[in-house]
Amino acid sequence: MREYSGLLTDLYELTMAAGYFQTGFDGRATFELFIRHLPPHRNYLIAAGLEEAINFLERVDFSQDEIEYLRSHPIFAKIGADFFAYLGKFRFTGDVWAMPEGTIAFPGEPIMRITAPIIEAQILETYLLATLSYSTMIASKAARLYTAARGRQVVDFSARRAHGGAASLLCARASVVGGCTGTSNTLAGEMYGIGTYGTQAHSWVMAHEDEADAFNHFLDTFPAGATLLVDTYDVRKAVKTIISIGRKPAGIRLDSGDLRADSRWARRELDRAGWKDVKIFASGDLDEYKIASLLKKGAAIDAFGVGAALGTPGDAPHLNLIYKLVEVERGGKIREAAKFSRSKVTYPGRKQVFRHSNSRGEFSGDKIALEDEPPGGGEPLLVQVMRDGRRVAPKEPLTALRERCISSLARLPKQYPQLNRSAIYPVRYSQRLKVMLADVRRRVQHPAVK
Repeated sequence: MREYSGLLTDLYELTMAAGYFQTGFDGRATFELFIRHLPPHRNYLIAAGLEEAINFLERVDFSQDEIEYLRSHPIFAKIGADFFAYLGKFRFTGDVWAMPEGTIAFPGEPIMRITAPIIEAQILETYLLATLSYSTMIASKAARLYTAARGRQVVDFSARRAHGGAASLLCARASVVGGCTGTSNTLAGEMYGIGTYGTQAHSWVMAHEDEADAFNHFLDTFPAGATLLVDTYDVRKAVKTIISIGRKPAGIRLDSGDLRADSRWARRELDRAGWKDVKIFASGDLDEYKIASLLKKGAAIDAFGVGAALGTPGDAPHLNLIYKLVEVERGGKIREAAKFSRSKVTYPGRKQVFRHSNSRGEFSGDKIALEDEPPGGGEPLLVQVMRDGRRVAPKEPLTALRERCISSLARLPKQYPQLNRSAIYPVRYSQRLKVMLADVRRRVQHPAVK
């Protein structure tokens, strides 16, 4: 599979593209990506996936083999050769505005806005929805884990639980955007410069006849940074064995059992041995609720590894991210577009999101407005990242994206970062947007007689 193939799209995007081409519909369109509603277990989202999106938009094309495949598809039997020649030269030439990764987002707020020839914008819909939706979902989960850990490290352990290798890489990166310290995924470490973490499996201990030999051999191999897994047989016996052989590891890992009781007992024993700097790492089917409960009950855990709950979050397995047309320009005339079906109304026009703060620096509410409206004291969240198909925003290091997320979470009033929904962050539409929506509704429902 080619990473930047134009075929990474739903078939109906290509049939619409062919329809636009065949009928000479050469409009320039603006689409926006946003969610209508938060999942039941979320108070906010963390925008992520923009870097992958930009990389794709800069490189997407159709190979000759892919074009021949489309030629052979029955649905394109009546499509002229000019359309396939167009695909042979296909490149993205549009403009993109987006929320920087690590920005907190709420329903209705565009996290990305694309203006491009309508065929280009249509073909790219599927990839952008899939990439931004998944990365945003993961970053949002990671932010909850970061909040629950109360300053302790959280490491992505999801590589073996993710839905394939590509997903594991996206998850590792997005988890750091949302506040995780690093990942167990070594390819992600190499690709993205993420810190990588690992200990040993139970099989290492089980492969040795004696647990003490397993610990000694690992310490021989990694004398400076070994974290020893102590729950293969009996946690307390294993900790006593490590102390008795007198070789201080960097840490120990608990992967099962009573994590609260065992961590407190192990901390006491390690401290008595003078090993106060030996870290206690916990893993094993953890999520934000279990982490919060452990710490509330006094668990002596310094860091957490989270796998399935991060890479495949069962409480919010997908986001209802949508990609909606808001404006079409043809022949120098702009026509705003909106959807009016019940419970799925969308607002027309190119938009900006303005975030307001109170005198304490806390976020106090957002206003969704037309892009040319004055900010009214709010901070505009959408910035231009591409112009004429090329990146114009500098590439940011992951550390900066993570810091943006963490500092933004600190500015949310305390009721919003909580794990359970206790309040709904205020987001409103500007009066001009409301008037424009009413105007478009009248135009659509009562078209002028020609």
